[in-house]
Amino acid sequence: MLTVVRSNITTVLPLTPAVGLSFTELIQYAAATFPHLSALEKVWWAWYEYWQNGIIATGLITFWCHELVYFGRCIPWMIADALPSIFLAYKIQDQKQPSAAIQWSCTKAVLLIHFAIEMPLIVAFHPMTQIFGMDTGVPFPSKLEMLGQIATFFVLEDAYHYWFHRFLHWGPMYRRIHRIHHQYSAPFGLAAEYASPWETLGLGMGTVGAPLVVGALTGRLHLLTVVVWVTMRQFQAIDAHSGYDFPWSLRHLLPIWGGADWHDDHHRYFIGNYSSSFRYWDIIMDTVAGPEAGAKRRSKKKRLTLQSTTESMAAKTD
Repeated sequence: MLTVVRSNITTVLPLTPAVGLSFTELIQYAAATFPHLSALEKVWWAWYEYWQNGIIATGLITFWCHELVYFGRCIPWMIADALPSIFLAYKIQDQKQPSAAIQWSCTKAVLLIHFAIEMPLIVAFHPMTQIFGMDTGVPFPSKLEMLGQIATFFVLEDAYHYWFHRFLHWGPMYRRIHRIHHQYSAPFGLAAEYASPWETLGLGMGTVGAPLVVGALTGRLHLLTVVVWVTMRQFQAIDAHSGYDFPWSLRHLLPIWGGADWHDDHHRYFIGNYSSSFRYWDIIMDTVAGPEAGAKRRSKKKRLTLQSTTESMAAKTD
């Protein structure tokens, strides 16, 4: 018997008759035995029962989801780059178009990072999350619970990303680590995860750490929520590096959303716009990128200097 417990929900699944069945047979068995589960929950249960090893089952789901989503989401932007006659009008830095050779070179570097750095970490993800009480069973959490947690992940990761990314722009860190990511001053989708292994580890802690913090504090975290969160985070990162800004882009509907225009300025000017998903950290901390924002900062500094000088002279006169 397999007993799956999540908070006040307990599901008991009889497993003995399912031993030795193929994955397809396990799905059929689940359909006949667990009519209260959704189709996806039955497939999920069959997957974990088939492997009989949480590390393998979780590792395969998370790694191949990551690969399919990453390169799948890059395809539309690769098509846009290949059809400048249609999409150049929406290109932010329209004078810089990545060639096929540049994109292929970037792809090879990204694949190396994925298999050499990210895959071992994903294998270690399952036992690590068990410490924080992550659930991999069925039934799944409600859509409302998942939505609330994912929104929280976005806020937490964005805060972490802002400060760690800003730290990476400190001289020694930039020269030794972050400079690799800034090889492309006009970013494109595939370059979203083109980075030093140390940067991949450091910034990746925000993506993985946000769910772990929420799971540790609430005792309620499901792997499916993490998979959906990482998928959405990948979409955000790739779109931010796409180099295109369309009239229907999310930032036009949600003004605090970063978007491609926001991150493109970070790559173009090399400083400022350190947040990942939102704009408010840079606005609050006065680190917005670009000549206009820079001119405002210089004007403010000059005004404060003049005010300080005036007050100092008045104090001496008194």
